[in-house]
Amino acid sequence: MLGIKKKYHIKEESTGDKPSVHGRLMKRNNNNDTHQTSFCLMSDLHKPITDTPWRPVKKAAVSSIAAVLLLIGGVLVSVGWFDTSIFSGLSSYQNIAVGSNSTTPRQKPEFPLECLTNTSNQTQTCPRSYPTIIPAVNNTSNLTCPSFFRWIHEDLRHWKQTGITRDMVERARKTAHFRLVIVNGKAYVEKYRKSIQTRDKFTLWGILQLLRLYPGKLPDLELMFDCDDRPVVRSRDFQGPDARPPPLFRYCADESSMDIVFPDWSFWGWAETNIRPWGNLLEEIKKGNQRTKWKERVPYAYWRGNPSVAPTRKDLMKCNVTDKNNWNTLLYVQDWGRETKQGFKQSNLEDQCTHRSSFYDFFIRGMVPLQHYWPIRDNGKCKSLKFAVDWGNLHPHQAEAIGEAAGNFIQEDLKMDNVYDYMFHLLNEYAKLLKFKPIVPPAAVELCSETMACPETGTWKKFMVESLVMSPSDATPCALPPPYEPQQLREFVERKANSTRQVEMWEDQYWLSSDQKQ
Repeated sequence: MLGIKKKYHIKEESTGDKPSVHGRLMKRNNNNDTHQTSFCLMSDLHKPITDTPWRPVKKAAVSSIAAVLLLIGGVLVSVGWFDTSIFSGLSSYQNIAVGSNSTTPRQKPEFPLECLTNTSNQTQTCPRSYPTIIPAVNNTSNLTCPSFFRWIHEDLRHWKQTGITRDMVERARKTAHFRLVIVNGKAYVEKYRKSIQTRDKFTLWGILQLLRLYPGKLPDLELMFDCDDRPVVRSRDFQGPDARPPPLFRYCADESSMDIVFPDWSFWGWAETNIRPWGNLLEEIKKGNQRTKWKERVPYAYWRGNPSVAPTRKDLMKCNVTDKNNWNTLLYVQDWGRETKQGFKQSNLEDQCTHRSSFYDFFIRGMVPLQHYWPIRDNGKCKSLKFAVDWGNLHPHQAEAIGEAAGNFIQEDLKMDNVYDYMFHLLNEYAKLLKFKPIVPPAAVELCSETMACPETGTWKKFMVESLVMSPSDATPCALPPPYEPQQLREFVERKANSTRQVEMWEDQYWLSSDQKQ
């Protein structure tokens, strides 16, 4: 192929291992330039077919990993925490041993980008060398998806009885940034408006990687995606059996909305803030968490971020240490302009966590108070933070256990394999609800990894190459757990509410006792 850099990549891998295809309050270290995660607090602020297709094997269970703090809530507490936030192809798989029961290493072909050379005047196109199908297997995965996958059923239940019509999809266009269409395993996009920074670009990049991971496995589908933060499909506007709400995908939702929650763009890198793709960043966070032992960490709540983006963050800054009050907190304003000039030296997520608001994303609903995080009151943050830090100092073993459970959740349940499997099951279940045949709009353009990544430069291209799925998975997606039974769901939600109320009772008793001593 003229003007194309081509290489043949072969990766040896033991057949017994499941391949990996490949954010974020924490406890502060005595060393000023290192901060680790542990005890987490959460606030209410918050293509032709190839001759020999890929042959998958059963997914193996993955061993547990410890220690790292899950960054999710408003402010973290416990003895200190914080926030922030070439290429070639292969046309055939002939003579490649895949899916055998042998324990000897086997060769696994890889498919890097096929980019045109810089001297070529040709337009970058989508190569047809990547596998387009994975044949059916005789058995299903023996690995069940994490429990938070059950919320996929809840997010789609609004359309369970009626299905999703084309009219419903079209009504979601009002605020959408783009329409995504997948037909015969290929992705097409019709863009409507510019998103914040490159959110839309890296969201689409992530979907393309999903198609590379599981080629030919997703059915045809058509959807609208809104890349802004706040949900817009309000439940109060769609009541009754004939409500017909528009199905709109976005990164987060809340209890009073019907937006369909999807993994956010930063799992493939946030180029504007130099936050690396999640697959590699996760390992860095794990190493960062091991730098300082729990007992050696400074007993303060630590937070770094931009307070200007939300009133609740501005309110948080009132909890900083002053001559009159010591709330056991160290809160710092993140100057993104200065960070950009200095190369984001103070913004590494292996040293920090990411603040979340009262909105939930796709995985937070699987977390439980007192198991994965410590809840912080939205009204009365300062007192709530001080109590949380004091409780953590008085109960170091319990606090450390919460941090370890959060770390296990991050390292295991939120590993990149599960992010892709969540995307797969969400899109697959969504497609089952469609009452019309998806078609490619006249204004849509075909997308592939080459047309997106090859023209890019700098950090944007670096992160795309870093997060590129190099080979189809030889494992099936994890098994989607069934929907919650109504009673199960009520009990789960009530258990979380009871845990939060328990913390609030302890906090009230703490301050009552403190006031009586004065």
